[in-house]
Amino acid sequence: MTDATPRARVGFIGLGSQGGPMARRIVEESYPLTLWARRPASTEPFADTAADVAATPAELGAASDIVCLCVVADADVEDVLLRADGVLAGMAPGGVVAIHSTIRPDTCRRLAEEAAKREVAVVDAPVSGGGGAAAERRLLVMAGGRDADVARCRPVFETFADPVIHLGPLGSGQLTKVLNNFVFTAQVGLALDTFSFADRLGMDRAAVAEVLAHGSGGSRAAAILAASGFDTTGLERARPLLLKDVGIMREVARDADVPEPAALDRLAAHALSLLDAPPTP
Repeated sequence: MTDATPRARVGFIGLGSQGGPMARRIVEESYPLTLWARRPASTEPFADTAADVAATPAELGAASDIVCLCVVADADVEDVLLRADGVLAGMAPGGVVAIHSTIRPDTCRRLAEEAAKREVAVVDAPVSGGGGAAAERRLLVMAGGRDADVARCRPVFETFADPVIHLGPLGSGQLTKVLNNFVFTAQVGLALDTFSFADRLGMDRAAVAEVLAHGSGGSRAAAILAASGFDTTGLERARPLLLKDVGIMREVARDADVPEPAALDRLAAHALSLLDAPPTP
């Protein structure tokens, strides 16, 4: 992109712990940015930026060439896109919707069919790494969609991500993301068991964690657990999302008539049971 090339107008919906830093990186790179949120408080942190705030998703769509969605679940994506005052009601033909939420691949394809009626393209672009990685421009984006559509979005994605990996047709990004989270959940179970086993053997779990960080037996889950001081609170909070993504992976396998990998599935189920903290009285 040269200085003479107009920058795409970007809309962003979903300003939580993940989406907020992504949106800030976009506006900090001087892209014209429009925001919408159900709660006005979500847009307040952007008061010090050039971002505009739309009154409705449709108004945001009308002001955007590319709309990025980072809401939680399938129903949330459907709502902001398809409701009477949704993004697609306002977006002009030729626009692109990038779905950063982790949802079912079939949902992406169905929404793409609806968007195509308005001559709007859809790219699925789920992310991994967390808000801190987005702020440091090292988030991972797993993209699926037509080559031209992904290429059009890539400069925007690169404001907060490295790498941006185009995995194939629409739905490929979602499929890869839920596989990633399926493996991560299994690793959580393995890490929890590993440190408990070390305790029973009378080992210093902090020293074990340091060895694993440099050895072949380490994992991202073990590193996260060690960095938290072996506090599982964060992982317990993440349990509903991990449960959702493991469920999607199982649905995909069932629909494709592909047996789930037994060892991974057992470890994932074990991790979810360990993270199922008793309800607060």
